[in-house]
Amino acid sequence: MDLAELNAVAAIADLKRGAIRSFDLVEACLARISERDGEVQAWAHLDPEFARTQARACDNFREAGHDTGPLHGLPVGIKDIFDTRELPTENGTALDAGRQPTEDCSVVSQLKAAGAVIMGKTVTTELAVYHPGKTRNPHNPKHTPGGSSSGSAAAVASYMVPLAVGTQTNGSVIRPASFCGVVGFKPSHGLIPRTGILAQSHWLDTVGVFARSVEDAAMIAEVLVAYDPGDKDTRARVRPPLAKTAVEEPPMPPMLTFAKTAVWDQADKETQDAFGELKELLGEGCDDLDLPEPFEHAVELHRKIMNADLAKSFAGYYKHGKDKLTDVLKRMIENGQEVTAVDYNKAVDGREFLNDGLDGVFDRYDAIITPATVGEAPAGLDSTGSPIFNSLWTYCGTPAITLPLMEGPNGLPLGVQLIGRRGDDARLLRTANWLSGHVAGADEKSGTDT
Repeated sequence: MDLAELNAVAAIADLKRGAIRSFDLVEACLARISERDGEVQAWAHLDPEFARTQARACDNFREAGHDTGPLHGLPVGIKDIFDTRELPTENGTALDAGRQPTEDCSVVSQLKAAGAVIMGKTVTTELAVYHPGKTRNPHNPKHTPGGSSSGSAAAVASYMVPLAVGTQTNGSVIRPASFCGVVGFKPSHGLIPRTGILAQSHWLDTVGVFARSVEDAAMIAEVLVAYDPGDKDTRARVRPPLAKTAVEEPPMPPMLTFAKTAVWDQADKETQDAFGELKELLGEGCDDLDLPEPFEHAVELHRKIMNADLAKSFAGYYKHGKDKLTDVLKRMIENGQEVTAVDYNKAVDGREFLNDGLDGVFDRYDAIITPATVGEAPAGLDSTGSPIFNSLWTYCGTPAITLPLMEGPNGLPLGVQLIGRRGDDARLLRTANWLSGHVAGADEKSGTDT
Protein backbone atom coordinates (compact mmCIF):
# COMPACT_ATOMS: atom_id res chain seq x y z
CA MET A 1 0.00 0.00 0.00
CA ASP A 2 1.13 3.54 -0.75
CA LEU A 3 2.07 5.02 2.64
CA ALA A 4 0.52 8.35 1.61
CA GLU A 5 -2.89 6.67 1.68
CA LEU A 6 -2.64 5.59 5.31
CA ASN A 7 -5.11 7.29 7.60
CA ALA A 8 -3.58 9.09 10.55
CA VAL A 9 -4.49 6.57 13.26
CA ALA A 10 -3.18 3.67 11.20
CA ALA A 11 0.02 5.55 10.39
CA ILE A 12 0.63 6.37 14.06
CA ALA A 13 0.14 2.72 15.02
CA ASP A 14 2.67 1.63 12.39
CA LEU A 15 5.12 4.33 13.43
CA LYS A 16 4.90 3.39 17.10
CA ARG A 17 5.60 -0.30 16.49
CA GLY A 18 8.40 0.45 14.03
CA ALA A 19 6.64 -0.97 10.99
CA ILE A 20 7.28 2.26 9.09
CA ARG A 21 9.56 5.25 9.54
CA SER A 22 8.52 8.89 9.54
CA PHE A 23 11.04 9.58 6.78
CA ASP A 24 9.39 7.02 4.50
CA LEU A 25 5.93 8.38 5.26
CA VAL A 26 7.05 11.95 4.50
CA GLU A 27 8.73 10.76 1.29
CA ALA A 28 5.49 9.10 0.21
CA CYS A 29 3.59 12.33 0.89
CA LEU A 30 6.17 14.37 -1.02
CA ALA A 31 5.87 11.97 -3.95
CA ARG A 32 2.09 12.42 -3.92
CA ILE A 33 2.53 16.19 -3.81
CA SER A 34 4.89 16.01 -6.78
CA GLU A 35 2.34 13.91 -8.64
CA ARG A 36 -0.82 15.90 -7.85
CA ASP A 37 0.01 19.45 -6.81
CA GLY A 38 0.66 20.76 -10.31
CA GLU A 39 -3.07 20.34 -10.85
CA VAL A 40 -4.47 20.83 -7.32
CA GLN A 41 -2.09 23.60 -6.14
CA ALA A 42 -2.78 23.10 -2.44
CA TRP A 43 0.54 24.46 -1.12
CA ALA A 44 1.59 28.05 -0.53
CA HIS A 45 5.00 27.20 0.95
CA LEU A 46 6.67 23.79 0.76
CA ASP A 47 10.29 22.99 1.53
CA PRO A 48 10.82 19.24 1.04
CA GLU A 49 14.18 19.23 2.81
CA PHE A 50 12.65 20.97 5.84
CA ALA A 51 10.06 18.18 6.05
CA ARG A 52 12.70 15.48 5.60
CA THR A 53 14.88 16.99 8.33
CA GLN A 54 12.00 16.87 10.81
CA ALA A 55 11.18 13.29 9.83
CA ARG A 56 14.79 12.15 10.33
CA ALA A 57 14.80 13.78 13.76
CA CYS A 58 11.55 11.99 14.66
CA ASP A 59 12.99 8.64 13.64
CA ASN A 60 16.23 9.21 15.54
CA PHE A 61 14.29 10.26 18.64
CA ARG A 62 12.14 7.13 18.59
CA GLU A 63 15.05 4.81 17.82
CA ALA A 64 16.91 6.23 20.80
CA GLY A 65 14.14 4.84 23.00
CA HIS A 66 12.49 8.10 24.04
CA ASP A 67 8.78 8.39 24.77
CA THR A 68 6.95 9.86 21.79
CA GLY A 69 3.96 12.16 21.47
CA PRO A 70 0.54 11.28 20.04
CA LEU A 71 1.38 12.63 16.56
CA HIS A 72 5.06 11.67 16.49
CA GLY A 73 6.36 11.51 12.92
CA LEU A 74 3.01 12.33 11.31
CA PRO A 75 2.93 15.00 8.54
CA VAL A 76 0.43 17.86 9.03
CA GLY A 77 -0.50 20.70 6.67
CA ILE A 78 -0.82 24.21 8.14
CA LYS A 79 -3.11 26.89 6.72
CA ASP A 80 -1.08 29.92 5.71
CA ILE A 81 -2.58 32.19 8.36
CA PHE A 82 -0.94 30.26 11.24
CA ASP A 83 2.38 31.85 12.24
CA THR A 84 5.36 29.54 11.69
CA ARG A 85 8.88 30.60 12.57
CA GLU A 86 10.60 28.40 9.96
CA LEU A 87 8.19 29.10 7.08
CA PRO A 88 6.63 32.31 5.73
CA THR A 89 3.08 33.23 6.71
CA GLU A 90 1.63 35.45 3.99
CA ASN A 91 -2.10 35.29 4.82
CA GLY A 92 -3.14 34.96 1.19
CA THR A 93 -2.44 38.61 0.36
CA ALA A 94 0.26 40.47 -1.53
CA LEU A 95 0.32 42.91 1.39
CA ASP A 96 2.04 40.24 3.49
CA ALA A 97 4.35 38.88 0.78
CA GLY A 98 7.59 37.67 2.35
CA ARG A 99 6.24 37.97 5.90
CA GLN A 100 8.35 35.77 8.21
CA PRO A 101 7.15 35.35 11.81
CA THR A 102 9.72 34.96 14.55
CA GLU A 103 7.53 32.69 16.70
CA ASP A 104 5.18 29.80 16.13
CA CYS A 105 1.50 30.25 16.87
CA SER A 106 0.07 28.26 19.78
CA VAL A 107 -1.38 25.53 17.53
CA VAL A 108 1.92 24.91 15.71
CA SER A 109 3.75 24.79 19.04
CA GLN A 110 1.30 22.16 20.26
CA LEU A 111 1.71 20.14 17.06
CA LYS A 112 5.48 20.18 17.42
CA ALA A 113 5.22 19.16 21.08
CA ALA A 114 3.07 16.20 19.97
CA GLY A 115 5.81 15.19 17.52
CA ALA A 116 4.10 16.20 14.26
CA VAL A 117 6.09 16.98 11.13
CA ILE A 118 5.14 20.44 9.84
CA MET A 119 4.83 19.55 6.19
CA GLY A 120 4.29 23.05 4.83
CA LYS A 121 1.79 25.89 4.51
CA THR A 122 -1.47 25.35 2.66
CA VAL A 123 -3.22 27.92 0.48
CA THR A 124 -5.77 30.27 2.02
CA THR A 125 -8.11 32.71 0.35
CA GLU A 126 -7.30 36.42 0.61
CA LEU A 127 -6.94 37.15 4.34
CA ALA A 128 -9.04 34.00 4.92
CA VAL A 129 -12.20 35.65 3.56
CA TYR A 130 -13.84 35.03 0.18
CA HIS A 131 -11.51 35.80 -2.73
CA PRO A 132 -10.12 32.44 -3.98
CA GLY A 133 -6.49 31.40 -3.96
CA LYS A 134 -4.92 29.14 -6.57
CA THR A 135 -6.19 25.81 -5.21
CA ARG A 136 -8.51 23.61 -7.28
CA ASN A 137 -10.87 20.83 -6.30
CA PRO A 138 -8.94 17.53 -6.38
CA HIS A 139 -11.99 15.68 -7.74
CA ASN A 140 -12.40 18.06 -10.68
CA PRO A 141 -9.94 20.95 -11.19
CA LYS A 142 -12.64 22.98 -12.95
CA HIS A 143 -14.54 23.23 -9.65
CA THR A 144 -13.77 25.22 -6.50
CA PRO A 145 -12.32 23.45 -3.45
CA GLY A 146 -14.20 25.87 -1.21
CA GLY A 147 -12.59 28.26 1.22
CA SER A 148 -11.06 29.79 3.06
CA SER A 149 -9.11 26.71 4.17
CA SER A 150 -8.85 25.64 0.54
CA GLY A 151 -5.39 24.09 0.53
CA SER A 152 -5.84 22.19 3.79
CA ALA A 153 -8.98 20.42 2.57
CA ALA A 154 -7.54 19.71 -0.89
CA ALA A 155 -4.24 18.40 0.50
CA VAL A 156 -5.97 15.86 2.74
CA ALA A 157 -8.39 14.84 -0.02
CA SER A 158 -5.44 14.31 -2.42
CA TYR A 159 -3.53 12.12 0.08
CA MET A 160 -0.74 14.70 0.26
CA VAL A 161 -0.99 14.68 4.07
CA PRO A 162 -3.20 12.67 6.43
CA LEU A 163 -4.10 15.71 8.53
CA ALA A 164 -4.31 19.49 8.18
CA VAL A 165 -5.48 22.47 10.21
CA GLY A 166 -7.56 25.46 9.21
CA THR A 167 -9.95 28.03 10.64
CA GLN A 168 -13.62 28.93 10.39
CA THR A 169 -15.21 32.34 10.84
CA ASN A 170 -18.22 31.52 8.67
CA GLY A 171 -17.90 28.24 6.73
CA SER A 172 -14.16 27.94 6.13
CA VAL A 173 -13.70 24.39 7.50
CA ILE A 174 -17.04 22.72 6.88
CA ARG A 175 -17.54 24.03 3.32
CA PRO A 176 -14.16 23.03 1.80
CA ALA A 177 -14.26 19.69 3.62
CA SER A 178 -17.66 18.99 2.07
CA PHE A 179 -16.56 20.08 -1.41
CA CYS A 180 -13.34 18.04 -1.25
CA GLY A 181 -14.89 14.94 0.31
CA VAL A 182 -13.08 14.76 3.66
CA VAL A 183 -14.03 15.02 7.31
CA GLY A 184 -13.97 18.60 8.57
CA PHE A 185 -14.37 19.26 12.29
CA LYS A 186 -15.01 22.71 13.76
CA PRO A 187 -14.88 22.37 17.56
CA SER A 188 -16.74 24.50 20.05
CA HIS A 189 -15.65 28.12 20.02
CA GLY A 190 -12.78 28.63 22.46
CA LEU A 191 -11.71 25.00 22.70
CA ILE A 192 -8.49 25.48 20.69
CA PRO A 193 -6.38 28.64 21.17
CA ARG A 194 -5.98 31.14 18.32
CA THR A 195 -2.90 33.01 19.55
CA GLY A 196 -0.59 33.74 16.61
CA ILE A 197 -3.27 33.16 13.95
CA LEU A 198 -4.58 35.92 11.67
CA ALA A 199 -7.49 37.45 13.58
CA GLN A 200 -10.78 38.22 11.86
CA SER A 201 -13.41 38.08 14.59
CA HIS A 202 -12.90 37.46 18.28
CA TRP A 203 -16.44 36.11 18.63
CA LEU A 204 -16.40 33.83 15.59
CA ASP A 205 -12.86 32.64 14.72
CA THR A 206 -12.43 28.92 15.46
CA VAL A 207 -9.56 26.54 14.70
CA GLY A 208 -10.67 23.39 12.88
CA VAL A 209 -9.13 20.22 11.46
CA PHE A 210 -9.29 18.11 8.29
CA ALA A 211 -8.91 14.34 8.16
CA ARG A 212 -10.11 11.27 6.29
CA SER A 213 -11.99 9.75 9.22
CA VAL A 214 -13.76 10.90 12.36
CA GLU A 215 -11.21 9.01 14.47
CA ASP A 216 -8.34 10.86 12.79
CA ALA A 217 -10.05 14.23 13.29
CA ALA A 218 -10.64 13.47 16.96
CA MET A 219 -7.00 12.50 17.46
CA ILE A 220 -5.55 15.78 16.20
CA ALA A 221 -8.28 17.95 17.73
CA GLU A 222 -7.62 16.48 21.18
CA VAL A 223 -3.92 17.36 20.88
CA LEU A 224 -4.80 20.98 20.13
CA VAL A 225 -7.14 21.60 23.06
CA ALA A 226 -5.37 23.92 25.49
CA TYR A 227 -5.60 26.94 27.71
CA ASP A 228 -3.65 29.91 26.38
CA PRO A 229 -3.63 33.21 28.30
CA GLY A 230 -3.16 34.95 24.95
CA ASP A 231 -6.67 33.84 23.93
CA LYS A 232 -9.19 34.92 26.55
CA ASP A 233 -11.88 32.60 25.15
CA THR A 234 -9.87 29.54 26.22
CA ARG A 235 -9.95 28.34 29.79
CA ALA A 236 -8.11 25.89 32.00
CA ARG A 237 -9.87 22.54 31.74
CA VAL A 238 -9.23 18.85 31.73
CA ARG A 239 -8.50 17.89 28.13
CA PRO A 240 -11.59 16.06 26.86
CA PRO A 241 -10.97 12.47 25.69
CA LEU A 242 -12.04 13.19 22.13
CA ALA A 243 -10.13 10.34 20.47
CA LYS A 244 -11.23 7.68 22.97
CA THR A 245 -14.86 8.77 23.02
CA ALA A 246 -15.13 9.12 19.24
CA VAL A 247 -14.66 5.39 18.67
CA GLU A 248 -16.78 4.17 21.59
CA GLU A 249 -20.08 2.46 20.88
CA PRO A 250 -22.91 4.76 22.04
CA PRO A 251 -24.87 3.33 25.00
CA MET A 252 -27.88 3.32 22.69
CA PRO A 253 -28.40 4.32 19.05
CA PRO A 254 -28.13 8.11 18.86
CA MET A 255 -31.33 10.10 18.43
CA LEU A 256 -30.92 12.68 15.65
CA THR A 257 -33.05 15.54 14.43
CA PHE A 258 -33.08 17.09 10.98
CA ALA A 259 -33.22 20.88 10.72
CA LYS A 260 -33.88 22.49 7.37
CA THR A 261 -33.23 25.91 8.96
CA ALA A 262 -34.34 29.20 7.42
CA VAL A 263 -32.02 28.79 4.40
CA TRP A 264 -33.37 25.44 3.16
CA ASP A 265 -34.70 27.07 -0.02
CA GLN A 266 -31.11 27.86 -1.01
CA ALA A 267 -30.14 24.17 -1.13
CA ASP A 268 -30.01 22.55 -4.56
CA LYS A 269 -32.93 20.29 -5.44
CA GLU A 270 -30.54 17.31 -5.51
CA THR A 271 -29.30 18.18 -2.03
CA GLN A 272 -32.84 18.39 -0.70
CA ASP A 273 -33.63 15.00 -2.24
CA ALA A 274 -30.45 13.43 -0.85
CA PHE A 275 -31.28 14.54 2.68
CA GLY A 276 -34.78 13.21 2.28
CA GLU A 277 -33.25 9.82 1.49
CA LEU A 278 -30.91 10.06 4.49
CA LYS A 279 -33.79 10.86 6.79
CA GLU A 280 -35.71 7.88 5.39
CA LEU A 281 -32.69 5.65 6.03
CA LEU A 282 -32.53 6.80 9.66
CA GLY A 283 -36.26 6.17 10.12
CA GLU A 284 -37.51 6.60 13.68
CA GLY A 285 -34.01 7.57 14.77
CA CYS A 286 -34.36 11.00 13.17
CA ASP A 287 -37.11 13.54 13.83
CA ASP A 288 -37.82 16.84 12.12
CA LEU A 289 -36.79 20.03 13.93
CA ASP A 290 -38.47 23.35 13.27
CA LEU A 291 -36.26 26.02 14.82
CA PRO A 292 -38.26 28.97 16.19
CA GLU A 293 -38.36 32.42 14.59
CA PRO A 294 -35.35 33.96 16.41
CA PHE A 295 -33.05 31.52 14.60
CA GLU A 296 -34.12 33.02 11.27
CA HIS A 297 -32.10 36.15 12.07
CA ALA A 298 -28.84 34.35 12.86
CA VAL A 299 -27.30 34.75 9.40
CA GLU A 300 -27.79 38.52 9.48
CA LEU A 301 -26.52 38.78 13.07
CA HIS A 302 -23.47 36.73 12.11
CA ARG A 303 -22.85 39.04 9.16
CA LYS A 304 -22.99 42.14 11.38
CA ILE A 305 -20.39 40.74 13.77
CA MET A 306 -18.15 39.42 11.02
CA ASN A 307 -18.12 42.60 8.95
CA ALA A 308 -17.67 44.90 11.96
CA ASP A 309 -14.82 42.77 13.26
CA LEU A 310 -13.18 42.65 9.82
CA ALA A 311 -13.31 46.45 9.76
CA LYS A 312 -11.46 46.49 13.08
CA SER A 313 -9.03 43.62 12.47
CA PHE A 314 -8.11 44.67 8.92
CA ALA A 315 -8.02 48.42 9.52
CA GLY A 316 -4.28 48.52 8.84
CA TYR A 317 -4.61 46.63 5.56
CA TYR A 318 -7.45 48.94 4.51
CA LYS A 319 -5.61 52.12 5.46
CA HIS A 320 -2.22 51.31 3.98
CA GLY A 321 -3.03 48.88 1.16
CA LYS A 322 -6.63 49.43 0.12
CA ASP A 323 -5.70 49.38 -3.57
CA LYS A 324 -4.34 45.83 -3.18
CA LEU A 325 -7.50 44.43 -1.58
CA THR A 326 -10.20 42.83 -3.71
CA ASP A 327 -13.51 44.61 -4.14
CA VAL A 328 -15.41 41.98 -2.17
CA LEU A 329 -13.18 42.39 0.87
CA LYS A 330 -13.26 46.18 0.66
CA ARG A 331 -17.07 46.09 0.59
CA MET A 332 -17.18 43.86 3.66
CA ILE A 333 -14.83 46.16 5.56
CA GLU A 334 -16.81 49.24 4.51
CA ASN A 335 -20.08 47.58 5.49
CA GLY A 336 -18.52 46.75 8.82
CA GLN A 337 -17.55 50.39 9.34
CA GLU A 338 -21.25 51.27 9.22
CA VAL A 339 -22.41 48.80 11.89
CA THR A 340 -23.51 50.72 14.99
CA ALA A 341 -22.34 49.82 18.48
CA VAL A 342 -25.94 49.10 19.49
CA ASP A 343 -26.49 46.66 16.60
CA TYR A 344 -23.12 45.01 17.17
CA ASN A 345 -23.76 44.41 20.86
CA LYS A 346 -27.25 43.08 20.16
CA ALA A 347 -25.75 40.65 17.67
CA VAL A 348 -23.14 39.49 20.21
CA ASP A 349 -25.75 39.04 22.94
CA GLY A 350 -28.00 37.06 20.61
CA ARG A 351 -25.56 34.14 20.62
CA GLU A 352 -26.37 33.25 24.22
CA PHE A 353 -30.12 33.55 23.62
CA LEU A 354 -29.98 31.04 20.76
CA ASN A 355 -27.74 28.66 22.68
CA ASP A 356 -30.25 28.66 25.53
CA GLY A 357 -32.82 27.49 22.99
CA LEU A 358 -30.47 24.83 21.61
CA ASP A 359 -29.90 23.41 25.09
CA GLY A 360 -33.49 22.17 25.09
CA VAL A 361 -32.91 20.48 21.72
CA PHE A 362 -29.75 18.73 22.90
CA ASP A 363 -31.46 17.54 26.08
CA ARG A 364 -33.43 15.25 23.76
CA TYR A 365 -31.19 14.74 20.71
CA ASP A 366 -27.55 13.73 20.30
CA ALA A 367 -27.03 15.91 17.23
CA ILE A 368 -28.75 18.07 14.65
CA ILE A 369 -28.34 17.11 10.98
CA THR A 370 -28.29 19.70 8.18
CA PRO A 371 -26.57 20.03 4.80
CA ALA A 372 -22.94 21.14 5.01
CA THR A 373 -23.33 23.19 1.82
CA VAL A 374 -26.06 24.10 -0.65
CA GLY A 375 -24.74 21.37 -2.95
CA GLU A 376 -21.60 19.89 -4.44
CA ALA A 377 -18.69 22.19 -5.35
CA PRO A 378 -19.88 24.60 -8.05
CA ALA A 379 -18.06 24.86 -11.36
CA GLY A 380 -15.63 27.74 -11.78
CA LEU A 381 -12.75 29.12 -9.75
CA ASP A 382 -13.93 32.70 -9.21
CA SER A 383 -15.90 31.84 -6.05
CA THR A 384 -15.51 29.47 -3.10
CA GLY A 385 -19.24 28.73 -2.85
CA SER A 386 -21.88 29.69 -0.32
CA PRO A 387 -21.34 29.23 3.45
CA ILE A 388 -25.01 29.84 4.20
CA PHE A 389 -25.54 26.46 5.92
CA ASN A 390 -22.63 27.15 8.29
CA SER A 391 -23.33 30.69 9.47
CA LEU A 392 -25.88 29.83 12.18
CA TRP A 393 -23.65 27.28 13.87
CA THR A 394 -20.51 29.41 13.70
CA TYR A 395 -22.53 32.28 15.17
CA CYS A 396 -23.64 30.07 18.07
CA GLY A 397 -20.14 28.64 18.61
CA THR A 398 -21.43 25.07 18.57
CA PRO A 399 -19.25 22.18 17.41
CA ALA A 400 -19.92 21.01 13.84
CA ILE A 401 -18.57 18.20 11.69
CA THR A 402 -19.12 17.28 8.06
CA LEU A 403 -18.98 13.70 6.83
CA PRO A 404 -18.40 12.73 3.17
CA LEU A 405 -21.43 10.45 2.97
CA MET A 406 -23.12 11.64 -0.22
CA GLU A 407 -22.47 12.40 -3.85
CA GLY A 408 -23.90 15.20 -5.97
CA PRO A 409 -25.30 15.04 -9.51
CA ASN A 410 -21.87 15.59 -11.09
CA GLY A 411 -20.21 12.87 -9.02
CA LEU A 412 -18.62 15.33 -6.59
CA PRO A 413 -18.73 14.91 -2.79
CA LEU A 414 -21.61 16.23 -0.71
CA GLY A 415 -21.19 16.50 3.04
CA VAL A 416 -23.60 15.75 5.87
CA GLN A 417 -23.22 18.29 8.68
CA LEU A 418 -23.84 17.34 12.31
CA ILE A 419 -24.07 19.92 15.09
CA GLY A 420 -23.70 19.26 18.81
CA ARG A 421 -24.23 21.11 22.05
CA ARG A 422 -21.62 23.79 22.70
CA GLY A 423 -18.87 22.20 24.79
CA ASP A 424 -20.02 18.63 24.11
CA ASP A 425 -17.53 17.92 21.33
CA ALA A 426 -16.74 14.34 22.34
CA ARG A 427 -20.40 13.32 22.15
CA LEU A 428 -20.70 14.89 18.70
CA LEU A 429 -17.65 13.00 17.45
CA ARG A 430 -19.02 9.71 18.79
CA THR A 431 -22.36 10.36 17.10
CA ALA A 432 -20.64 11.28 13.83
CA ASN A 433 -18.54 8.12 13.91
CA TRP A 434 -21.68 6.06 14.57
CA LEU A 435 -23.49 7.70 11.65
CA SER A 436 -20.55 7.04 9.30
CA GLY A 437 -20.64 3.37 10.20
CA HIS A 438 -24.43 3.18 10.01
CA VAL A 439 -24.56 4.67 6.51
CA ALA A 440 -21.64 2.53 5.33
CA GLY A 441 -23.40 -0.58 6.61
CA ALA A 442 -26.62 0.37 4.84
CA ASP A 443 -24.70 0.95 1.59
CA GLU A 444 -23.06 -2.48 1.84
CA LYS A 445 -26.43 -4.16 2.30
CA SER A 446 -28.02 -2.31 -0.62
CA GLY A 447 -24.95 -2.37 -2.86
CA THR A 448 -25.40 1.33 -3.62
CA ASP A 449 -23.85 4.64 -2.66
CA THR A 450 -25.85 7.05 -0.52
